[in-house]
Amino acid sequence: MLYRWKNFVSRLKQSYRWISSTLNDEQRYRQLIMCTISLICMEKKGCVYFLRLRHTLYGGFGYQVRLEAMKGSGKQSGKNTGVIRKIKRWYLLLCSGVIGALLLPLGTLWVEGEEKNSTNLQLYARSAVLMDADSGRVLFSKNGEEQMPMASTTKIMTCILALEHGNLEDTVEVSSYAASQPKVHLGMRSGQQFHLRDLLYSLMLESHNDAAVAIAEHVGGSVEGFAQMMNEKAEELECNHTFFITPNGLDASSADQQGNTRVHSTTAEDLARIMKYCILESEKKEEFLAITQTQNYSFMDVEGKRNYSCYNHNAFLTMMEGALSGKTGFTNNAGYCYVGALSREGKTFIVALLACGWPNNKTYKWSDTKELMTYGLENYDYQNVYEEVSFETLPVEQGIPQNHKPYGVAYMEVGLEETETKELSVLLKEGEKVEKVVSLPEQLKAPVEKGKIVGSVGYYLEGKLLQEYPVVTKKEVGYLDFSWIIRYIWRLYAL
Repeated sequence: MLYRWKNFVSRLKQSYRWISSTLNDEQRYRQLIMCTISLICMEKKGCVYFLRLRHTLYGGFGYQVRLEAMKGSGKQSGKNTGVIRKIKRWYLLLCSGVIGALLLPLGTLWVEGEEKNSTNLQLYARSAVLMDADSGRVLFSKNGEEQMPMASTTKIMTCILALEHGNLEDTVEVSSYAASQPKVHLGMRSGQQFHLRDLLYSLMLESHNDAAVAIAEHVGGSVEGFAQMMNEKAEELECNHTFFITPNGLDASSADQQGNTRVHSTTAEDLARIMKYCILESEKKEEFLAITQTQNYSFMDVEGKRNYSCYNHNAFLTMMEGALSGKTGFTNNAGYCYVGALSREGKTFIVALLACGWPNNKTYKWSDTKELMTYGLENYDYQNVYEEVSFETLPVEQGIPQNHKPYGVAYMEVGLEETETKELSVLLKEGEKVEKVVSLPEQLKAPVEKGKIVGSVGYYLEGKLLQEYPVVTKKEVGYLDFSWIIRYIWRLYAL
């Protein structure tokens, strides 16, 4: 009997060590976290009993412990009842002592888990990213590198390329293929003509699929040619997990030269990076913002026969102060998607969401966007992390000594370029630390020119380089060769 008690306690301790090392804090289950641990296996006359400890976490840290006896295959089920009752009796006695002592540290485990994941964000989106637009640093990511369809958020790339490579006053003639695009569409007809400017409002405010194809054919020569332009731009922006097939974001796939099937898709991180380019980096950023911030727009075709009105479906523009831009999207494969930007208090954030619900969950994307934007505004502030650096002189091998004598030692003064700023503002939250790393060689080799870059001062956050400043030489050091020594001796004895 004593052996059984010791064996039970041993198994209980092993189970506690297992839960301590394997459980993670999952936000979606904060209201109800349940872990079942197998503690003991007993065999008696062909029947298997499992004694299980189940603790349930409700809001605070109250534990509910109960015993389950599960019967395996056996013929003497009638005799098993007595065994089960005995197990329950000595198990409940043990709970008041051993289990209470072992589960007390477990509560601490869950508290520590929440501290490590201090965001406490509950999001609907399967993939989500919050990005600092100024630096491009990802502040929060949920499956941010997972490649997924992105629906009409594709159109931010279509719009910025049309602005960069087209003329807003160009006349765009509608092809039969463009006119055949499914809803949502403008309802253009084959042969009809529009100004490129008007089609861009149709594209970004109403998300018209036929307008996207007409724009692509006009700017890229064909849908395929425009898709190549889109992929080239994505590569330029280092969006390495993005592949464009259509200019409107409709679900599509194609086979590459190796026969592999590729899907029209991106990642939340890549999508945020594309939006960063559209609103901050492109030479056409002002035009992009002007179009995407417009609430209502009316126009006519070139011949003036038909009138069209567009209304902005980006509801986020009126949800939060400082909303800059955004684009919605939906397809059966992609679900609801969104990418948007906000600027307030000197901080600019971008949110990208993929697979953020399906019908009837159209409002999920607004909830997630507001939660991520609010998190960024409340938790991140700019801090000047620049530090003055003092540099020691570096010895120069085979350099002309400072005392201009052969037996002297040559040294070089180094420092940062005088034009470098004395400020480095980084968006940080409480607890984040920026590391300064000075990289210099142990010595230099003559000859050395003035202003030569010989090292660097780098500022790193979580192992990623934020900013790097070059370290340069402050003067020139010549080469100590045989001809210099001869000239030295000549001057010495000539005097």
